[in-house]
Amino acid sequence: MSLSPSRPGTLSVVATPIGNLADLSFRALETLKNADCIACEDTRHSRTLCARYGISTKLVSYYREKEQERAAQLLALLQEGQNIALISDAGTPALSDPGAVLVRLARAAGIPVTAVPGPSALMTAIALAGLEDTAFYFGGFLPATSTARQQALRKLAALPCSLVFYEAPHRIRACLADALAVLGDRQAQLFRELTKLHEEQRTGSLSELVAQLGDPVRGELVLLIAPGKSSLADSQEEMTALLRQYREEGASLKQAVSETAKTLDLPRTPVYRAALALWQDQE
Repeated sequence: MSLSPSRPGTLSVVATPIGNLADLSFRALETLKNADCIACEDTRHSRTLCARYGISTKLVSYYREKEQERAAQLLALLQEGQNIALISDAGTPALSDPGAVLVRLARAAGIPVTAVPGPSALMTAIALAGLEDTAFYFGGFLPATSTARQQALRKLAALPCSLVFYEAPHRIRACLADALAVLGDRQAQLFRELTKLHEEQRTGSLSELVAQLGDPVRGELVLLIAPGKSSLADSQEEMTALLRQYREEGASLKQAVSETAKTLDLPRTPVYRAALALWQDQE
Protein backbone atom coordinates (compact mmCIF):
# COMPACT_ATOMS: atom_id res chain seq x y z
CA MET A 1 0.00 0.00 0.00
CA SER A 2 1.36 3.44 -0.92
CA LEU A 3 2.15 5.75 1.98
CA SER A 4 2.23 8.85 -0.24
CA PRO A 5 -0.49 11.46 0.46
CA SER A 6 -3.63 11.62 -1.67
CA ARG A 7 -2.91 15.23 -2.52
CA PRO A 8 0.22 17.40 -2.61
CA GLY A 9 0.88 20.40 -0.45
CA THR A 10 0.53 24.03 -1.53
CA LEU A 11 3.29 26.47 -2.42
CA SER A 12 2.45 29.96 -1.16
CA VAL A 13 4.47 32.85 -2.61
CA VAL A 14 4.36 35.37 0.23
CA ALA A 15 5.30 39.05 0.02
CA THR A 16 7.05 40.38 3.14
CA PRO A 17 7.95 43.94 4.23
CA ILE A 18 10.60 45.81 2.23
CA GLY A 19 11.62 47.81 5.29
CA ASN A 20 8.88 48.54 7.78
CA LEU A 21 8.00 45.27 9.53
CA ALA A 22 4.52 46.60 10.30
CA ASP A 23 3.65 46.15 6.61
CA LEU A 24 3.17 42.38 6.95
CA SER A 25 -0.46 41.54 6.11
CA PHE A 26 -2.73 39.44 8.31
CA ARG A 27 -3.02 36.84 5.56
CA ALA A 28 0.75 36.66 5.16
CA LEU A 29 1.16 36.21 8.91
CA GLU A 30 -1.34 33.34 9.02
CA THR A 31 0.26 31.69 5.99
CA LEU A 32 3.74 31.82 7.52
CA LYS A 33 2.51 30.49 10.88
CA ASN A 34 0.57 27.61 9.36
CA ALA A 35 3.12 26.44 6.78
CA ASP A 36 5.17 23.30 7.39
CA CYS A 37 8.29 25.24 6.46
CA ILE A 38 9.34 28.64 5.14
CA ALA A 39 11.80 28.78 2.23
CA CYS A 40 13.82 32.01 2.49
CA GLU A 41 16.95 33.62 1.04
CA ASP A 42 18.75 34.12 4.36
CA THR A 43 17.52 32.34 7.48
CA ARG A 44 19.34 34.85 9.69
CA HIS A 45 17.53 37.76 8.06
CA SER A 46 14.13 36.04 8.15
CA ARG A 47 14.45 35.21 11.86
CA THR A 48 14.06 38.91 12.61
CA LEU A 49 10.65 38.97 10.95
CA CYS A 50 9.64 35.68 12.57
CA ALA A 51 10.71 36.87 16.02
CA ARG A 52 8.68 40.09 15.62
CA TYR A 53 5.48 38.12 14.97
CA GLY A 54 6.07 34.99 17.03
CA ILE A 55 6.40 32.71 14.00
CA SER A 56 8.00 29.40 14.96
CA THR A 57 7.78 27.67 11.56
CA LYS A 58 10.95 25.90 10.41
CA LEU A 59 13.14 28.01 8.10
CA VAL A 60 14.87 26.45 5.08
CA SER A 61 17.45 28.42 3.08
CA TYR A 62 16.65 28.97 -0.59
CA TYR A 63 19.20 31.28 -2.18
CA ARG A 64 20.35 32.11 -5.71
CA GLU A 65 23.56 30.05 -5.76
CA LYS A 66 21.71 26.86 -4.73
CA GLU A 67 18.35 27.64 -6.30
CA GLN A 68 18.13 24.65 -8.67
CA GLU A 69 19.23 22.16 -6.03
CA ARG A 70 16.99 23.54 -3.27
CA ALA A 71 14.01 23.84 -5.63
CA ALA A 72 14.18 20.10 -6.33
CA GLN A 73 14.35 19.35 -2.60
CA LEU A 74 11.40 21.61 -1.84
CA LEU A 75 9.39 20.13 -4.70
CA ALA A 76 9.82 16.70 -3.11
CA LEU A 77 8.43 18.04 0.16
CA LEU A 78 5.44 19.54 -1.65
CA GLN A 79 4.78 16.21 -3.36
CA GLU A 80 4.83 14.57 0.08
CA GLY A 81 1.98 16.85 1.14
CA GLN A 82 3.86 19.59 2.99
CA ASN A 83 2.75 23.21 2.66
CA ILE A 84 5.61 25.60 1.92
CA ALA A 85 5.70 29.40 2.18
CA LEU A 86 8.26 31.03 -0.11
CA ILE A 87 9.63 34.43 0.91
CA SER A 88 12.55 36.65 -0.06
CA ASP A 89 14.64 38.89 2.17
CA ALA A 90 12.24 41.72 1.35
CA GLY A 91 9.27 42.29 -0.92
CA THR A 92 7.74 39.90 -3.41
CA PRO A 93 9.64 36.65 -4.21
CA ALA A 94 10.54 35.66 -7.78
CA LEU A 95 10.82 39.33 -8.83
CA SER A 96 14.58 39.92 -9.12
CA ASP A 97 14.84 37.52 -6.16
CA PRO A 98 14.96 33.70 -5.99
CA GLY A 99 11.68 31.86 -6.39
CA ALA A 100 10.81 31.59 -10.08
CA VAL A 101 12.55 28.21 -10.46
CA LEU A 102 10.52 26.63 -7.65
CA VAL A 103 7.28 28.17 -8.92
CA ARG A 104 7.85 26.76 -12.43
CA LEU A 105 8.70 23.30 -11.10
CA ALA A 106 5.68 23.25 -8.82
CA ARG A 107 3.27 24.32 -11.55
CA ALA A 108 4.72 21.78 -13.99
CA ALA A 109 4.24 19.05 -11.37
CA GLY A 110 0.61 20.00 -10.74
CA ILE A 111 1.34 21.45 -7.31
CA PRO A 112 -1.14 24.16 -6.22
CA VAL A 113 0.61 27.56 -6.22
CA THR A 114 -0.95 30.61 -4.62
CA ALA A 115 0.27 34.15 -4.06
CA VAL A 116 -0.11 36.24 -0.91
CA PRO A 117 0.41 39.74 -2.36
CA GLY A 118 1.90 42.63 -0.48
CA PRO A 119 4.97 44.87 -0.39
CA SER A 120 7.05 45.40 -3.53
CA ALA A 121 9.80 47.96 -4.00
CA LEU A 122 8.82 48.24 -7.66
CA MET A 123 5.17 49.11 -7.07
CA THR A 124 6.00 51.33 -4.10
CA ALA A 125 8.30 53.40 -6.32
CA ILE A 126 5.71 53.55 -9.11
CA ALA A 127 3.09 54.76 -6.64
CA LEU A 128 5.42 57.52 -5.46
CA ALA A 129 6.59 58.56 -8.93
CA GLY A 130 3.35 60.16 -10.08
CA LEU A 131 3.72 58.97 -13.67
CA GLU A 132 1.60 60.76 -16.26
CA ASP A 133 1.65 57.65 -18.43
CA THR A 134 1.22 54.41 -16.47
CA ALA A 135 3.20 52.38 -19.00
CA PHE A 136 6.68 51.42 -17.80
CA TYR A 137 9.41 48.87 -18.45
CA PHE A 138 10.87 47.02 -15.46
CA GLY A 139 14.39 45.72 -16.05
CA GLY A 140 15.25 44.32 -12.63
CA PHE A 141 18.98 44.72 -11.94
CA LEU A 142 21.10 45.95 -14.84
CA PRO A 143 24.34 44.00 -15.59
CA ALA A 144 27.19 44.55 -13.13
CA THR A 145 29.84 45.60 -15.67
CA SER A 146 29.82 48.94 -17.47
CA THR A 147 30.12 47.46 -20.97
CA ALA A 148 27.22 45.05 -20.51
CA ARG A 149 25.17 47.69 -18.72
CA GLN A 150 25.57 50.18 -21.57
CA GLN A 151 24.65 47.50 -24.11
CA ALA A 152 21.46 46.73 -22.16
CA LEU A 153 20.55 50.42 -21.96
CA ARG A 154 21.06 50.91 -25.71
CA LYS A 155 18.49 48.21 -26.42
CA LEU A 156 15.98 50.07 -24.25
CA ALA A 157 16.77 53.62 -25.34
CA ALA A 158 13.95 53.92 -27.89
CA LEU A 159 11.17 52.58 -25.65
CA PRO A 160 8.43 55.24 -25.33
CA CYS A 161 7.91 54.64 -21.61
CA SER A 162 9.65 55.03 -18.26
CA LEU A 163 12.48 52.60 -17.45
CA VAL A 164 12.62 51.20 -13.92
CA PHE A 165 15.55 49.32 -12.39
CA TYR A 166 16.70 48.01 -9.03
CA GLU A 167 20.26 48.89 -8.12
CA ALA A 168 22.76 48.12 -5.36
CA PRO A 169 24.36 51.01 -3.46
CA HIS A 170 27.92 50.19 -4.53
CA ARG A 171 26.92 50.33 -8.24
CA ILE A 172 24.48 53.24 -8.34
CA ARG A 173 27.07 55.90 -9.22
CA ALA A 174 28.39 53.88 -12.18
CA CYS A 175 24.84 52.99 -13.21
CA LEU A 176 23.79 56.65 -13.34
CA ALA A 177 26.94 57.55 -15.29
CA ASP A 178 26.27 54.84 -17.88
CA ALA A 179 22.62 55.84 -18.18
CA LEU A 180 23.68 59.45 -18.75
CA ALA A 181 26.20 58.39 -21.42
CA VAL A 182 23.75 56.16 -23.31
CA LEU A 183 20.36 57.84 -22.79
CA GLY A 184 21.35 61.46 -22.46
CA ASP A 185 20.45 63.74 -19.57
CA ARG A 186 16.89 62.49 -19.08
CA GLN A 187 14.71 63.31 -16.10
CA ALA A 188 14.81 60.60 -13.44
CA GLN A 189 13.77 59.68 -9.91
CA LEU A 190 15.83 57.80 -7.37
CA PHE A 191 14.25 56.07 -4.38
CA ARG A 192 16.37 54.81 -1.48
CA GLU A 193 15.42 52.79 1.61
CA LEU A 194 11.71 52.75 0.74
CA THR A 195 9.39 52.50 3.80
CA LYS A 196 12.39 52.68 6.15
CA LEU A 197 13.35 55.36 8.66
CA HIS A 198 15.83 57.06 6.32
CA GLU A 199 13.74 56.85 3.13
CA GLU A 200 14.83 59.25 0.39
CA GLN A 201 13.12 60.33 -2.82
CA ARG A 202 15.17 62.41 -5.25
CA THR A 203 14.03 63.91 -8.56
CA GLY A 204 16.12 65.61 -11.25
CA SER A 205 18.09 65.00 -14.41
CA LEU A 206 20.52 62.08 -14.43
CA SER A 207 23.44 64.50 -14.10
CA GLU A 208 21.76 66.18 -11.13
CA LEU A 209 21.19 62.84 -9.41
CA VAL A 210 24.87 61.97 -9.86
CA ALA A 211 25.81 65.26 -8.18
CA GLN A 212 23.36 64.66 -5.32
CA LEU A 213 24.75 61.24 -4.38
CA GLY A 214 26.39 61.07 -0.99
CA ASP A 215 29.41 58.96 -0.17
CA PRO A 216 29.02 56.20 0.71
CA VAL A 217 25.55 55.33 -0.56
CA ARG A 218 23.64 52.95 1.71
CA GLY A 219 20.52 50.91 1.20
CA GLU A 220 18.79 49.35 -1.80
CA LEU A 221 17.61 51.68 -4.56
CA VAL A 222 14.99 51.96 -7.29
CA LEU A 223 15.88 54.11 -10.30
CA LEU A 224 13.15 55.42 -12.61
CA ILE A 225 14.22 57.09 -15.87
CA ALA A 226 11.75 59.08 -17.98
CA PRO A 227 11.28 58.23 -21.66
CA GLY A 228 13.43 60.10 -24.15
CA LYS A 229 12.00 63.03 -26.07
CA SER A 230 12.66 61.24 -29.36
CA SER A 231 10.53 58.13 -28.90
CA LEU A 232 9.43 55.98 -31.82
CA ALA A 233 6.03 57.69 -31.90
CA ASP A 234 7.67 61.11 -32.07
CA SER A 235 9.97 59.94 -34.88
CA GLN A 236 7.26 58.41 -37.08
CA GLU A 237 6.95 61.30 -39.54
CA GLU A 238 10.70 61.83 -39.72
CA MET A 239 11.26 58.10 -40.25
CA THR A 240 8.71 57.92 -43.08
CA ALA A 241 10.16 61.00 -44.78
CA LEU A 242 13.68 59.62 -44.58
CA LEU A 243 12.62 56.22 -45.95
CA ARG A 244 10.87 57.93 -48.90
CA GLN A 245 13.99 59.95 -49.58
CA TYR A 246 16.19 56.83 -49.68
CA ARG A 247 13.70 55.06 -51.97
CA GLU A 248 13.60 57.99 -54.38
CA GLU A 249 17.40 57.98 -54.44
CA GLY A 250 17.35 54.34 -55.54
CA ALA A 251 18.45 52.74 -52.28
CA SER A 252 17.41 49.16 -51.61
CA LEU A 253 14.95 48.42 -48.82
CA LYS A 254 17.76 46.92 -46.75
CA GLN A 255 19.99 49.96 -47.21
CA ALA A 256 17.15 52.37 -46.40
CA VAL A 257 16.28 50.50 -43.19
CA SER A 258 19.90 50.36 -42.05
CA GLU A 259 20.61 54.04 -42.69
CA THR A 260 17.29 55.27 -41.22
CA ALA A 261 17.66 53.23 -38.06
CA LYS A 262 21.22 54.47 -37.65
CA THR A 263 20.40 58.13 -38.36
CA LEU A 264 17.38 58.30 -36.01
CA ASP A 265 18.81 55.88 -33.42
CA LEU A 266 15.77 53.61 -33.70
CA PRO A 267 15.41 49.82 -33.44
CA ARG A 268 15.52 48.10 -36.84
CA THR A 269 12.28 46.10 -36.52
CA PRO A 270 9.76 48.99 -36.59
CA VAL A 271 11.82 50.77 -39.26
CA TYR A 272 11.78 47.61 -41.40
CA ARG A 273 8.00 47.28 -41.03
CA ALA A 274 7.47 50.89 -42.07
CA ALA A 275 9.84 50.50 -45.02
CA LEU A 276 8.18 47.28 -46.16
CA ALA A 277 4.77 48.94 -46.15
CA LEU A 278 6.15 51.92 -48.08
CA TRP A 279 7.91 49.76 -50.71
CA GLN A 280 4.80 47.57 -51.20
CA ASP A 281 2.53 50.61 -51.43
CA GLN A 282 4.58 52.14 -54.24
CA GLU A 283 5.07 49.00 -56.31
